[in-house]
Amino acid sequence: MTNGLSVFHQVHFQYPEGEAPVFSNFSATLPTGFVSLVGPNGAGKSTLMLLAAGRLMPQEGTITLLGRDTRLFASEDERNAYASFIYQNMEFETEEPLGALLEQVYAGGFHAMKGEDFYSQVLSVFELTNLRNRPLARLSKGEMQRTLLAFAALYGSRSIFMDEPVFAMEDRQKEAALDFFRSYQKATGVTIYVSLHELDLTKKYAETVLLFKKNRSIDMGSPAELLTPSHLEEAYGVPAAMLKQKEYLDRKKLEEEANLLTSLEQTKEQDEHHG
Repeated sequence: MTNGLSVFHQVHFQYPEGEAPVFSNFSATLPTGFVSLVGPNGAGKSTLMLLAAGRLMPQEGTITLLGRDTRLFASEDERNAYASFIYQNMEFETEEPLGALLEQVYAGGFHAMKGEDFYSQVLSVFELTNLRNRPLARLSKGEMQRTLLAFAALYGSRSIFMDEPVFAMEDRQKEAALDFFRSYQKATGVTIYVSLHELDLTKKYAETVLLFKKNRSIDMGSPAELLTPSHLEEAYGVPAAMLKQKEYLDRKKLEEEANLLTSLEQTKEQDEHHG
């Protein structure tokens, strides 16, 4: 494959506090379409998306996104036009009403589908219509997750990267969100990358899978090709029969981290109020 969403050429990336590189002399062409990233924690899924989206820069090598070297984005606006990036614990400290912020995102974005019908559809799909007067800082974790997905849809970047975007949502909301983005991808041609802990959702919605292994190698193929017991056991290092339990524990860990962040923020607000 010579064309794709993003091309990594001899990339080396290591976090300052990391003991080993996440990627070393790594070259790959990332596919377009609706792509799900699957694999154990710490295998490099989030880092790959951050690098491809231009949110992190490699220490060595080059990365292009839709033909543009990520080091050469002239401004944050240009970078955002090429890629939106959302992750599970994004927080916003503002009392501005949700509706006003959604309208600002839509008006200031790059969307080719401008129109009241699409705007209303997004608010309906993500169950935000009745929350428009709610201050953003007062949304629940699940409401915030749905808001972030709406931001990504309304902004209209040429690619969208989503790191565990549905973990705090109800099952029906997860399916509604992924069904929307799969249809959105087909209608617009915008490439969507989503990291999911729930294999059943990847099997149902993904067009292509990137399967990450603990040794940092990555396999690419269809869900039918890669989400087999043998491939999954190799990637996760546990018997396939135990993967459901592992998925559950991974989701619980994400929820606990989110609850801890919420608790810390509430404590900070109380201290500031009493101070």
